Amino acid sequence: MIATTELRKFVIPEIITGIDARFLIDRYLSFFESVHPFIVTDEGVKKQAWFTEIIEKIQSEVSQFTIFSEVSENPKDTEVHKGLALYINNNCDVIVTIGGGSPIDCAKGIAIMATNTGNILDYEGVDMVKTPGPPLCCIPTTSGASADVSQFAIINDTKRSLKIAIISKKLIPDIALIDPVPLMTMDPYLTACTGMDALTHAIEAYVSNASSAITDTHALEAIRLISETIEKAITKERTIEDMHTMMMASTHAGFAFSNASLGAVHALAHSLGGLLGLPHGECNSILLEHVIDYNFDAEPERYKNIALKMKLEVNNLNHDEVKKILIEKIQELRNALGIPAKKTIPTKSENLLSQLAQNAYEDPCLVTNPKTMTIETMKELYERILE
Repeated sequence: MIATTELRKFVIPEIITGIDARFLIDRYLSFFESVHPFIVTDEGVKKQAWFTEIIEKIQSEVSQFTIFSEVSENPKDTEVHKGLALYINNNCDVIVTIGGGSPIDCAKGIAIMATNTGNILDYEGVDMVKTPGPPLCCIPTTSGASADVSQFAIINDTKRSLKIAIISKKLIPDIALIDPVPLMTMDPYLTACTGMDALTHAIEAYVSNASSAITDTHALEAIRLISETIEKAITKERTIEDMHTMMMASTHAGFAFSNASLGAVHALAHSLGGLLGLPHGECNSILLEHVIDYNFDAEPERYKNIALKMKLEVNNLNHDEVKKILIEKIQELRNALGIPAKKTIPTKSENLLSQLAQNAYEDPCLVTNPKTMTIETMKELYERILE
């Protein structure tokens, strides 16, 4: 598949990248004429010294602010509404979110509900958000979710134990301050999982049936940067330059998937995370090699380009040989990062596999997978990775 000449749109937020970009937050509060910003984060982020530095910058601009940090690893609908109540009760205006994908997605949910009616779950799907929210400023602290540059928000429906996707250009933040400094305190395993999440974003966007010449450029650059850097990024020897590279890779991947969407890996991972509460990046890491195996024959040349970006010697090989080498490389990378090939769960039953597969089948990310995937195929994939 060559780059399409069909109509495609491409939307991204304003971004500032580089060391200490986080310290520019006061300028944006001033720009938006904020009187009482609402800060969405999580308890882990609040413990970091750089978080305190950001708060001090905010205090230099405003005399009052509210912090909401009751955000789970997979942000819940109930947390969105709890944060919303706090936002309204304190007459807040601009929303500032400091954290990884979970706080950012929760902040997006709060922003939606600040200007729209009903329940956050009412906005599941594509272009369901009617009214733009208040200004949203993001300071991402992981290199994987790319929620700071995307039009996606993933929220856990607590009644259905299901992750829902809300997709709208009204969810694109107003500014993303992309700073590698917070990444220097990231746990190595979190660095590994978020990095593999970014790699999955890039690969799925590149083979998506909604890809474009612009998204292809960003996806391939993300693949190159991650494959060159991620193993060093989990070591004690990692440098600020390494983490900046990972941040740039995540940003490129975010530009790609926000506009080309995703595929079966994310559909399957959302179902796992929603029903079983498993970490999103870890789920993607485990599923990626299996979905490549399934999808490969639908886009062999695109997967070959991915292999080339990962510096694999595949130029004179047939499709079967390329597939084997690419999958082996993904497995090798996952193993090097210490991510398991399977996930152990308390109870594995036919009913559980069926429910997981049904939820994944209804995920909007599946629409842009390059190859149709049946519920039965999904059950087989879950059977392979769960024990």
